[in-house]
Amino acid sequence: MAQLKFETALSRLEETVSVLEKGDLPLEEALKVFEEGIRLSKSCMKTLSEAERKIDVLIEGKDGKKKAQAFRFDAEEGETEHASV
Repeated sequence: MAQLKFETALSRLEETVSVLEKGDLPLEEALKVFEEGIRLSKSCMKTLSEAERKIDVLIEGKDGKKKAQAFRFDAEEGETEHASV
């Protein structure tokens, strides 16, 4: 499977889940759809992991030096926070 854009892979994964949830596929076909879903899931997870690594921000510490810290977004409060890496 060629590298898909995250949004495309996620959309296809959602469609795959929907098809499997209906439960009306023959076993062999359901297994093929399930295998594709696993590949799509792994692709999405890889993309998300890569994006998370890229979201390292530099902040200035108390000593005036900059250090890399992971960037986190609190979706409930709409705020960002910096957690030590």
